[in-house]
Amino acid sequence: MSDNNKHANTPTKRFMRLAGMTASITGKVMSNSVKSLVGSAEQKAEARSEMYQEIGKQIANTLGEMKGAVMKVGQIASQYQDIFPPEIAAAMTKLQKEAPPMPFSIIEQQILHELGAKPHEKFAEFEETPFAAASIGQVHKAKLVTGEQVIVKIQYPGVDECCESDLKHLRMALKLAGVIKLSKELQEKLFDEIRSSLHAELDYVQEAANLTEFRAFHVHDDKVIIPQVYTDYSSRRVLTLSYEAGDSLSQAKHYPTAIRNEIGERLFHVLCEQMYHLHALHCDSHPGNFAFRADGSLIIYDFGCIKRLNPLLVNDMKRLVRAALANDYATVEVVLRDLGIRTQIGEVPPEYYLEWIEILLAPLKNPQFDFAHSHVHDQVLAKIKSLMKYWDSFQPSAETMMVNRAIGGHYWNFVNLGVNINLNKPLMGYLSQA
Repeated sequence: MSDNNKHANTPTKRFMRLAGMTASITGKVMSNSVKSLVGSAEQKAEARSEMYQEIGKQIANTLGEMKGAVMKVGQIASQYQDIFPPEIAAAMTKLQKEAPPMPFSIIEQQILHELGAKPHEKFAEFEETPFAAASIGQVHKAKLVTGEQVIVKIQYPGVDECCESDLKHLRMALKLAGVIKLSKELQEKLFDEIRSSLHAELDYVQEAANLTEFRAFHVHDDKVIIPQVYTDYSSRRVLTLSYEAGDSLSQAKHYPTAIRNEIGERLFHVLCEQMYHLHALHCDSHPGNFAFRADGSLIIYDFGCIKRLNPLLVNDMKRLVRAALANDYATVEVVLRDLGIRTQIGEVPPEYYLEWIEILLAPLKNPQFDFAHSHVHDQVLAKIKSLMKYWDSFQPSAETMMVNRAIGGHYWNFVNLGVNINLNKPLMGYLSQA
């Protein structure tokens, strides 16, 4: 089978591939429905769990092979684990891994189409072996005729054309599997958010504008490094940026403790400044979008996934954090209702809120928190099953899910860097500002 067939790079091939996946999932669901007519409650639950495991693997394998918009949608969806059963969410995390690259001949034709010349004609040097490959494009190192070292991000052909169809069929497959336990209205809002995020990541002109905006916003800190855009070498599907070298997170975790703590503090300030001052947040906190230097510098890549925050939403998030830090569970519930997260279903006792506040805000409440030995994630997993009876009282919020995605990702960045820092003091400074 050729690469082109394997990755299903035409709308018809993609439709057939996704339709086949949907039909297979439907068959599994119907088969499970028949099996659920007999057996104990425990046997039924076990059978359903096994079904979800099979469906999750099938979705992850299919989307992983197809690349493009649908794989990107799967990557985005996999980060909102409160939408899916744990078996499916776990399987979809496979999509976060780096994708295999496209043949250089395809990349060459795309650059010719977008920039009007082949790579070796447009650039003084151009490495044919990709520097990195992802779901919707890949990155190559190059050198401009003026001598600057750059990286060139090239979008795969036809990705944007398949976007709507891919999203529609993935949503249909998930709906038929019965794995999205949300109202139709909330499904619309959540998938609109995913659709907007996807379209933004496919528009390299918009990403170039984001890079320029954020680069100017962080100019006061010369250790926050954001690549420069070369507009003469960029288009909607090709983006050329200054090459900003740095160490990966796995390399940076071996830096001296003081440097790692400095980087952690810088990353926290970047997050708060964007959220509370710029009202725009870099939401793709995957470790591959960051690099580090031994002088404490933080390099930020990939500005395709930016969430613009309504000032009213920012104020609500401030109210929520202030109330949680004060163990004011009544105000926490009020704000969660304002955000559309707390539903009208059931009564929720104060102990529920206080237990979650104690777990989730530990890194922010303590005067010093050692992320290298954090048990927050273990405590979350341990508490979920025992508090399942209150889950109908809450639902995801389309407005906050990308913010949660960013914060959750940075928690793991702090853990993997092994930082030991005081986040309470700087946070209180941000929360006290109007």
